[in-house]
Amino acid sequence: MADTFCSDDVLAYERSRTRFAPGQGMMLDDAYRLAHLPLVAPHDPRVIATKDGTAYDMGRHPTAYSVVLPVPADALEASPAYQALDAELRAAPFARKVAWHVMGKRRERLHATICGGLGSEPPAIDAARRSALAGLGPIRAEIRGLFSGNVNRGRLYLRVYPAQRDGANLFHAVQHALGRPTTDLYVVGLWNLIDDLDAGEAAILAAMIERWWSRSLLQVEADELWLLGARDDLVLDGEISDRLRLR
Repeated sequence: MADTFCSDDVLAYERSRTRFAPGQGMMLDDAYRLAHLPLVAPHDPRVIATKDGTAYDMGRHPTAYSVVLPVPADALEASPAYQALDAELRAAPFARKVAWHVMGKRRERLHATICGGLGSEPPAIDAARRSALAGLGPIRAEIRGLFSGNVNRGRLYLRVYPAQRDGANLFHAVQHALGRPTTDLYVVGLWNLIDDLDAGEAAILAAMIERWWSRSLLQVEADELWLLGARDDLVLDGEISDRLRLR
């Protein structure tokens, strides 16, 4: 029996997407200029190097831990649908504004966050919580593209749709097992812009997002989750601190 995946009706992608306005470009927002632009274009004058009330310093910060779904780069890159999307992006008029040079640096740590904000020290995950996770069994999810959000405008993502079990979102089951709040948006960050898009470029990106919205790129089955420690939001400087078994 084929897996049933969560739909847009119960996830947050539609309400969290960039709203493109006809005749207007897409500007890199302040959140992106603080957390992402320093990592991909550190000499750009629009970089926000530091900001009061945050720990960012040229895109870097103290270690932050999260529990994530691993996304295998080899399988994704072998997907004909992903290859077609990648080719379309590389041929787009704004391709020169994509930081292609950073993608290879993080391909071994591609992921979608399930539980973020776990603090600056590795969280203690006791035997009972590990047992609850193991009792879930392997988790399947479908990866679809393309996505631009209403925060961190300048980063382009793929969207992850978790499988359902008895009508329930399995990522919610993971969050419950770990005693964390439920969330409804799980994205794989892949591409970073190094410049604003003009009106024509933004219109092309908007059309691409619509055309690729419902297309499946890959289905994955994870038998473990990662506890990921990272010192920047692209996980250029990060490590897998623990592997949480799902069987």
